[in-house]
Amino acid sequence: MPTSTYDIIVLGVGSMGAATCWQLTRKYPRKRVLGLEQFDIPNTRASHGGGSRVIRLAYFEHPDYVALLRRAYENWEALRQQSGQQVLHLTGGLYLGRPDCDLVAGSIQAAQLHGLPHEVIERRDLARRFPQFHVPDDAIGFYEAGSGLVLPELTVGTCARLALENGAELHAHEPAHAWEADGGGVKVTTAHGVYEAERLVITAGPWAAKLLGDLQLELTVTRQVLAWFWPKRPELFSMGALPCWGVDLGTTDGHEGVLYGFPMWDGSPSNPGLKAALHQPGEPCDPDDAQPGARPGDEAPVRDALSRRLPDAAGPLLALRTCFYTNSPDGHFIIDRHPRFDSVTLACGFSGHGFKFVSVIGEALADLAAAGDTPHPIGFLNLKRFQRV
Repeated sequence: MPTSTYDIIVLGVGSMGAATCWQLTRKYPRKRVLGLEQFDIPNTRASHGGGSRVIRLAYFEHPDYVALLRRAYENWEALRQQSGQQVLHLTGGLYLGRPDCDLVAGSIQAAQLHGLPHEVIERRDLARRFPQFHVPDDAIGFYEAGSGLVLPELTVGTCARLALENGAELHAHEPAHAWEADGGGVKVTTAHGVYEAERLVITAGPWAAKLLGDLQLELTVTRQVLAWFWPKRPELFSMGALPCWGVDLGTTDGHEGVLYGFPMWDGSPSNPGLKAALHQPGEPCDPDDAQPGARPGDEAPVRDALSRRLPDAAGPLLALRTCFYTNSPDGHFIIDRHPRFDSVTLACGFSGHGFKFVSVIGEALADLAAAGDTPHPIGFLNLKRFQRV
């Protein structure tokens, strides 16, 4: 079996992997980079399917993410300048719920802590400014003008194209059978050959737990449903009339989690209509066994929540699609060096909220692989917090 040699191998060219390949060729142009992907680049089997992802600065999940997001916005602009592709679109972001829910209280806390421009909208003003929403009488709104959406498939394809133009080698439909590391570097074996390198970056998304089995990471892969509807009153839900949005469902009416969605717009590269989904872990699954596409019953939970909170949006169904969440035990990302192999860097467990960070996580992973360290504040995302490695 032939052997080829590189400086850095990136295993998994999805969201984070494609961005890592781009950032490696952008910042470290002398490095010979190989990216290996088991499906298409981009593809419909990974976590980046669905046409749009929310981006926001006031991060309720953890205030420490905000510094990473500031850099992410800078890198999204760098991607636009280098590629000519507009993958980030600012629409504003509106998040609704009771004042003590994580979505609203956490967003306010992050905005105040980091001095981010924002508005807190009282219930009496919500009906006037955003009549699309039906929320409890004690709900309030958090509005952030700097929020918007990112186009995931276009982003992955654009990062891959720039990496290729900068000299990287990317192989699709070439899954890794095994990898190994020692003091002399790393080796990855596929059906097509053996590849050796000084460094390895593992960005395998839903397949991370299988490739990193020695770490016994408690990652849970879930199947997530995305739905598109044609609103009863389309004019209320178009770009300009509606920002990106999220509604905390609390635990009332048999619901929980966050119902979220996007405005309709003519430039959407995805399905027509209004996209809505539930941000909560879906059905656990094995990514090798789970088939993409809709099943009977997929529509009902989304339609039910939408009918209660944005009733004029719940018109005829246009499309159902699926993607994966790879959930870490605490819902936060895992980014670190392998505890036994300094030549191996890993990133996984993005738990359904990682795509907005793609441009900065790719840079941090490129730094770790090529330079041994990164100035970006990723320490709170390392493996030590699980106290097992």
